[in-house]
Amino acid sequence: MTTAKPVMRFPFPATNKFDPPAEHAALRAAEPVGRVALPTGHTAWVVSRYAQVKQVCTDPRFSKEAITRPDAPRLMPIQRGSKSLVITDPPEHTRLRKIVSRAFTSRRIAGMRPHIAELTTALVDRMVGAGPPADLVSSLALPLPVTVICEMLGVPAGDQERFRGWTDAMLTIAGGPTEELKAAVGSLRAYLAGLIAEKLRGSSDDLLSVLGRAHAEDDRLDREELLAFCMTLLAAGYHTTTAAITHFAYHLLHQPELYRRLVADPALIPSAVEELLRFSQIGGGAGTMRIATEDVELDGVTIRAGEAVIPLFNSANRDEDVFADPQRIDLARTDNPQIAFGHGIHYCLGAQLGRLELQVVLAELTTRLPGLRLAAPTAEISWQAGLAFPRPVALPLAW
Repeated sequence: MTTAKPVMRFPFPATNKFDPPAEHAALRAAEPVGRVALPTGHTAWVVSRYAQVKQVCTDPRFSKEAITRPDAPRLMPIQRGSKSLVITDPPEHTRLRKIVSRAFTSRRIAGMRPHIAELTTALVDRMVGAGPPADLVSSLALPLPVTVICEMLGVPAGDQERFRGWTDAMLTIAGGPTEELKAAVGSLRAYLAGLIAEKLRGSSDDLLSVLGRAHAEDDRLDREELLAFCMTLLAAGYHTTTAAITHFAYHLLHQPELYRRLVADPALIPSAVEELLRFSQIGGGAGTMRIATEDVELDGVTIRAGEAVIPLFNSANRDEDVFADPQRIDLARTDNPQIAFGHGIHYCLGAQLGRLELQVVLAELTTRLPGLRLAAPTAEISWQAGLAFPRPVALPLAW
């Protein structure tokens, strides 16, 4: 008599979310396309090797839009029929991305560097003035990305705290739609609709105004697309970068020689950002799910039409067949095709903005606080529950 192999539960548990779960290496070695059970009661396939992760992201038979169907497996509570940019397929995705992509051109993002540097300096000034110990999350990792994305969109400074709670609820992994989620979505939609209507009576050129005019005047966005666009940009615009800042700081200070190396050689900061993006566990795969629209063979495994597939970018970024000595942080790594921002048509729209913020933060901290250190042991760091982009409640620092 044989015993059926138990199905792993996903997301994989990890006491220290700064490190990858043990399941990643085990899957890459023995079961690169593996079956998992989701907290929603559904099942899915997780893909852990670099080549197959990229294949899932580029094969049109794996649909993002299909996860909005009422009977589709899901990991995060997603509204039926949602028209968010991150869960649409071509040709709709192509049309929507074109509308907003001009706000994220390399030239425009590069032009934001002086202002982002000013914001970062002011926040570090305040943190230093308050004296150690300081919490990196509340002092810098949260307020900087929130301020940057809100300024881009045109959200008044006094309203920024309100939307943070709403987006946290939207990006929480759960067993299904909850009253809290419904209330958060409803509140954010109502807030944005009112703010856009107010902006259309003026002549500002922030992103909310541009998108509002694309709806009201050019008819290039319908109302649902407009609101989904704005909600996605607000939520994704800060969650990922906030998580990245905290993960970067932890890894650099957990191995203090790495931080000292950046202090001594600031020219390493751009490659350090790429390496820490590769090494860090910023996204656990929650937002990457796709649904097979027909039977697809993947690394010898048949994915049936209607089944869910989750490409594990964090695992792919540790693939021994792609990265030399992948379990080591090499701040000067040159051969680094990391895919922390995704791959294919859903490559992160704000990747250049995120890179810029992370470079500015590392430059500011290493210049101003060369003696920075962790002020609490890893075991005492607690985590925000259930977020798709895991981040600690606080990261205590001293100098």
